[in-house]
Amino acid sequence: MERPYGRFYHLPVALASMGHDVGVVLCGHRGRPSIRTSTDGGEWISHDIRTLGPIGLLQRVEHEAAAFRPNWVLGMSDASFGSLAQRVASRCGARLAVDAYDNFEAYMPWNFPLHWLWRRSVRNADLVTAAGPQLAQRLQSHRRGGHDVEVLPMAADPEFTPQDKSQCRQQLGLPHGTPLMGYVGSWARNRGTDMLLDAFRRARATRPDLQLVLSGRPPEYALKEPGVIGSGYVPDAQLPLLINALDIACVITADTGFGRYSYPAKLCEAMACGVPVVATATEPVRWMLGNRPEYLVPVGDTEAFAERILDLLAVPRADYGSRPTWAIQAQRLDYLLTSVSQRQNP
Repeated sequence: MERPYGRFYHLPVALASMGHDVGVVLCGHRGRPSIRTSTDGGEWISHDIRTLGPIGLLQRVEHEAAAFRPNWVLGMSDASFGSLAQRVASRCGARLAVDAYDNFEAYMPWNFPLHWLWRRSVRNADLVTAAGPQLAQRLQSHRRGGHDVEVLPMAADPEFTPQDKSQCRQQLGLPHGTPLMGYVGSWARNRGTDMLLDAFRRARATRPDLQLVLSGRPPEYALKEPGVIGSGYVPDAQLPLLINALDIACVITADTGFGRYSYPAKLCEAMACGVPVVATATEPVRWMLGNRPEYLVPVGDTEAFAERILDLLAVPRADYGSRPTWAIQAQRLDYLLTSVSQRQNP
């Protein structure tokens, strides 16, 4: 409700604009009261598991689904929502769709009961969509027939468009006339982010004027690195400004159970803004970048990362060709939902 973004928001809004009756149930865990509102062509409801309790939440969602009488129930966001969607779809006689943008099992690798419930929902769903072919292949291994897992790629939100670099820097108070590389995302050793500092040091040895912008809450040792600018948390409305203020956007993923199926939203956003990227070449990132070698470096290779930074400092803008949009993805989802329905009821 507070931060509408990504596939959770733009897909249902676009489906509503096509004439579908859309109801969205959001489930949180911050102890907040339930909220109901009609906006953007759909009915939006927010419940909280800490407020209602697990049983109360389940009963409330089932009651609302029965009143809405959906043809489809789509579970997305994480593994628990796949299982919840399966139960709700079964109770109200609807078809089940499950969407995954990450390898949800990597979030809590120790939670085997949840993994089992997630795989059961994937196996039993009438339609499964995934953010990329690597994840689709993994999910397909959990199915025993039916419609193959379909790819529904990530996209940048509409506000991410190319903007004037100087004006963006001025609005954010960032320095003019100096090259800026940046990293916008979570800082975690299991994502390989520590290599960023090493690559920055190597590149700065050749370009002493180079500076690194870090948003969010990176560790203190990263903020103390010479040449690092800590922007703190940047409001969502200013994220397009931050990305457009950069000469190079850095995207770092690791060869892990998470990284092998990760399709970074920040990569989509940088590409939509036409900002050159240096990205570690996991298979999903290779696929997103069309295997363009000028933007890719081997995972963990700090020397290659630094060299690619220096190469791209001479490139003011990047042309990534045609890119997915949420409007296009919603049209594809509409087609998939319709085609599966027609095939099951010829």
